[in-house]
Amino acid sequence: MTDTSTPSPSRRSLLGWGGAGLALGAAAAGGAVAMARGDDAAPAGAGAAVPFHGTHQAGIATPVQDRLHFAAFDVTTDDRAQFVQLLKDWTEAARLMTAGHPVGEGAYGGLPEAPPDDTGEALGLKPSRLTLTIGFGPNLFEKFDLTDHRPEALVDLPKFAGDNLDATRSGGDLCVQACADDPQVAVHAIRNLARIGMGTVVIRWSQLGFGKTSSTTPEAQTPRNLMGFKDGTRNIAGTETDRLRKFVWVDGKDGGPSWMTGGSYLVARRIRMHIEPWDRTSLQEQEDIFGRDKGEGAPVGKAKERDEPFLKAMKPDAHVRLAHPDSNHGATILRRGYSFTDGTDGLGRLDAGLFFLAYQRDVREGFIPIQRSLATDALNEYIQHVGSALFAIPPGVRDKDDWWGRTLFSKEA
Repeated sequence: MTDTSTPSPSRRSLLGWGGAGLALGAAAAGGAVAMARGDDAAPAGAGAAVPFHGTHQAGIATPVQDRLHFAAFDVTTDDRAQFVQLLKDWTEAARLMTAGHPVGEGAYGGLPEAPPDDTGEALGLKPSRLTLTIGFGPNLFEKFDLTDHRPEALVDLPKFAGDNLDATRSGGDLCVQACADDPQVAVHAIRNLARIGMGTVVIRWSQLGFGKTSSTTPEAQTPRNLMGFKDGTRNIAGTETDRLRKFVWVDGKDGGPSWMTGGSYLVARRIRMHIEPWDRTSLQEQEDIFGRDKGEGAPVGKAKERDEPFLKAMKPDAHVRLAHPDSNHGATILRRGYSFTDGTDGLGRLDAGLFFLAYQRDVREGFIPIQRSLATDALNEYIQHVGSALFAIPPGVRDKDDWWGRTLFSKEA
């Protein structure tokens, strides 16, 4: 719903949240920051900043951080100019926050009669490899009469076997994925974007995540999910430029709209794990369900985690066997999932599971065929998909004059 209350005066209204207002904040924060990023950003050290500018958005092939705050927004205005200004304001705020600077003029020291531009909870904290990744949902194209620019690959996801989707945890006109090694830094980023967007967008749903469940750095230890198994062993690495080009980045030759070149498509799924039944399942059955051993993570009949799996040695309904590219005509996705726990369900059971994030060049050749293949997955007895959303992820912000969504909303679209 649109907020119809009268806001109190603030530096946002007094100085403006356009490029000029935020540029002033950048100067106050210490001038320009080097934020150029190529196709493959090198892993940043603990607390370091991940470059914001680049051909592709950060937060996709970037080395996966430890924490997540994901938010889906609904647009509450039909004024295209107002929404475009928001995208420009958000871009400038993202430049500052990913570099470790406060938003606008900061959290203190400004006009005492106005609310601060920054909420302040990240003051003194390092950038913590914060990345902010934006995406556009299917309904956004209807709201702003952009149906001619909606990519064919931005399909309405079909209903899959076992889905029990909650509408209040699904969909959205746009999304922002905030990843960082410090949870407060990630939450601060979403909070400030939501604050800047008041009157233009409202949060539809959000999800906190911890303990990354897949990695884009295969040289590091493979993380484990809440079922105790290593997850994402064969995930695409951030340095595998050929695989990223083939499976993740949209190419101008794909036949879609030109504004998506260099972008990707994101499927977000909230997957509830039935933790209590799983914890009473024998080790042998758990390993049969996954098709890997629980300790090393080796596929059935193999000794090491990264040994090439022999799929026929696994049970026909083993998860690895059904999800493997060889079982899906080569379909491959890049995963950036996180574990979550959100209290209990009121019946004494943990509301916990996997917040699944998958990037791909085309969902019709990635997530959809893989998920259909998993209809007979033995793991389905212990999980259920309860939230779902699909977003078109535009290309990266190239330089200081560029902004999120420019290729779609400018005359060049």
